[in-house]
Amino acid sequence: MAIEQCNDVGNGENKGLEDLEAPLMVKQQGKNVVYENDESGSEISDDGSIAMVLLCTCVAVCGSFIFGTCVGYSAPTQSAIREDLNLSIAQFSTFGSILTIGAMLGAVTSGRIADFLGRKLAMRISACFCITGWLAVYFAKDSLFLDIGRLSSGYGIGVLSYVVPIFIAEIAPKDLRGGLTTLNQLMIVTGSSMSLLLGSVISWRNLALVGLLPCIVLISGLFFVPESPRWLAKVGRQKDFKVALRILRGKDADISREIAAIEDYNMILEGLPKGSLLDLFQAKYIKAVIIGVGLMVFQQCVGINGIGFYVSQTFVDAGLSSGKLGTIAYAIIQVPITVVGAVLMDKSGRKPLITISALGTFLGCFFIGTGFLLKSYGLYLEWVPILAVGGVLTYVSAFSIGFGGVPWVIMSEIFPINVKGAAGSLVVLVNWSGAWLISYTYNFMMSWSTFGTYYIYAAFCILTVVFVARVVPETKGKTLEEIQASINSKTENLS
Repeated sequence: MAIEQCNDVGNGENKGLEDLEAPLMVKQQGKNVVYENDESGSEISDDGSIAMVLLCTCVAVCGSFIFGTCVGYSAPTQSAIREDLNLSIAQFSTFGSILTIGAMLGAVTSGRIADFLGRKLAMRISACFCITGWLAVYFAKDSLFLDIGRLSSGYGIGVLSYVVPIFIAEIAPKDLRGGLTTLNQLMIVTGSSMSLLLGSVISWRNLALVGLLPCIVLISGLFFVPESPRWLAKVGRQKDFKVALRILRGKDADISREIAAIEDYNMILEGLPKGSLLDLFQAKYIKAVIIGVGLMVFQQCVGINGIGFYVSQTFVDAGLSSGKLGTIAYAIIQVPITVVGAVLMDKSGRKPLITISALGTFLGCFFIGTGFLLKSYGLYLEWVPILAVGGVLTYVSAFSIGFGGVPWVIMSEIFPINVKGAAGSLVVLVNWSGAWLISYTYNFMMSWSTFGTYYIYAAFCILTVVFVARVVPETKGKTLEEIQASINSKTENLS
């Protein structure tokens, strides 16, 4: 992981880390900007390095786009697939949710694959799994092929959900890291929106073929970008490490201090005990685990994967003759709102953003639930579609501005480096497990009670506000050591 992720891991274990987390000082030298006391310690050439870092990021977030296209595929295709292949609700629910089963498997193995094979090869392998999945869906004649394809795609995006943000964080200089990392979430919703929009105008088989394109772009683009220099240094490929860093920082940049800092970091990392899954439940890590896991549980329990996977059918259930218009509005609104959330991430702070987001999703769920409640009693039926569409658009706007990205940002900031791999796998696994549970049970819950389903989601939105207020620290503007100190002090106060 990147140098900025070195943290306090206990008494006496963080000696020598202070220099890596010292306050950032900036000065100008000609065309170059020198970041003194930054973990990179290098001169960043304005013309060469920024372009290469941006190119690397653009290639990597093709993986995020793939993620989004897979997630968004089921919503606009539900009725057509069920009709063409004669699937029951249970069969289509399995098809929609099995993506998350594959993603769970991908999440469990992602850390080892990325560490053993490298970030680039891990992304290539993931793209190949997604290609296999899309082809299986395209040629499917029954539910078995659909499920195999969806499972394969799920495994691919499970690995990508871990590798893409890791790669971006490792190649980016500190001043660009936050903005570039948020492109991950932006491209996820862009890919999802593309699937929703195209799925409204082309057949489900052709939409599967369209899903192949970003996979091919990712595999091809990786030939033109360097491997993560931090991973190369970690595995002892010193010559390749320096060449990759030179490409990223520009031919005129002074990279000597960054080389020294990365090498010092690797020496410190080798001296730290290797964290395992069981180590996460020690007293010094448990508060961070509660925060990371809790945010992912609430992110899923507010219903995003049920609402998002089956939004078209939800509009039809609310009384619209077709869900296409509402689905298109859902797709369009995600992208600009996510951009707003990315801009506000380092301005408003994490806690206010996710609190406002949770309150907004509560309103959205309340509107939708109330609409279905009125429908169940045959009251004010003309208001039901308005409440449903308005509620869904309110919900997705609020979710996109904070709930979608903030939990992942906080997760990347709260864990010490020696347990970050195990903690990351646990948190991603919990997230995908929740995604499977919500996406699989959504249709069954709607059959049980349409308004009750959304009122349950609304209740979890309120619980999120309480959880964030009582448990989650504000991490904006703090070094990772300061975040660790804050978490540890609260843990000691509770014990």
